[in-house]
Amino acid sequence: MPAAATQSVEEAIEVAVPVHTAYNQWTQYKTFPRFMRWVKGVEQLRPNLTRWVIGAGWVSYEYTAEIVEQRPDELIAWRGLGRWAGHRGEVAFRSVGTEHTEIVVRMGSLPHPAKRHLLHRIPVTARVVRAELGRFKWFIEGLGQESGAWRGVIRNGQVQPLEAEPPRSRVAGWPVG
Repeated sequence: MPAAATQSVEEAIEVAVPVHTAYNQWTQYKTFPRFMRWVKGVEQLRPNLTRWVIGAGWVSYEYTAEIVEQRPDELIAWRGLGRWAGHRGEVAFRSVGTEHTEIVVRMGSLPHPAKRHLLHRIPVTARVVRAELGRFKWFIEGLGQESGAWRGVIRNGQVQPLEAEPPRSRVAGWPVG
């Protein structure tokens, strides 16, 4: 997170699912409008690029974010693009035992007096982030399992090649070969 951020928020929550379940569900951005009040829609343009529609009531804003770092079961970090270039954030996942996960969200935006969009007119408050995390907790604990997953790795904004798992025979645990 940049040191010069005019707005910065850090909030954490513990959810009663294993770390891989919490992380896998978080990668399913299209489900965010089902439980996040401020998210109206998300489109995954590429593995490292998303387009968000956020807002409340009749006011909404579209914004594009690049995922700059992603490590399965550990971290997803992003930065806004275009007129949202000052927006940055990350969500970290930490296993707390076998069936619980701590999720920490850090968000902030750099000062830019000429900008008049949502993140600069309405402060991203700890209360809003805490409430959205609470809704994620309710959602994932209610499901009990993830609705999908993306387990890829992104470093410096570049999607890394997926490592293939070795083929398995029909007898569990026995490699084909």
